[in-house]
Amino acid sequence: MRKLGSIFSAISVISGRTVSWLTIGMVTILAFNVLSSWLFKSSSILLSESITWMHSANFLLAAAYTLNRNEHVRVDIFYSKMSSKGKAIVDLIGTLTLLIPVSVFIAWASWSYVGLSWRIGEKSAEAGGMPATYLLKSLLIIMPLLLIIEAINQLIVHSKKLKTDPTQQSRGDQ
Repeated sequence: MRKLGSIFSAISVISGRTVSWLTIGMVTILAFNVLSSWLFKSSSILLSESITWMHSANFLLAAAYTLNRNEHVRVDIFYSKMSSKGKAIVDLIGTLTLLIPVSVFIAWASWSYVGLSWRIGEKSAEAGGMPATYLLKSLLIIMPLLLIIEAINQLIVHSKKLKTDPTQQSRGDQ
């Protein structure tokens, strides 16, 4: 199980770090498009849409990485005062009752929508826009799959915390 958790954790980390480079590309293209608009009174629909695509990809593909790094948004009223085992129980319950079911639902609900987009070879409605909108829409399937992979990793990590003797835990876990 430990090896499986390491593999699943690596998938989340690799996807998150890879997609983080889109932010640099997004900012660069945005700056270029704004400057060309101001200086030359000309902007590109293709560049504008590519910025939206990169922003979408960054958000959708970095969700599992954010969870892996424990940097997701959490309503922290009681959680911060809980013991390591208490936190592990809350995280296990949340993963089993919210994360996995919601991820499965998003993948299921998106399947026909993405499939139709692929079947018709959907492209931007704007003249000169992005040519393959179905690729962007495919992220609606990839994102929940990455979250399910990370959810399995979270189940392994938090189950291990429940089995660990509190005297053996490092300071970072408490």
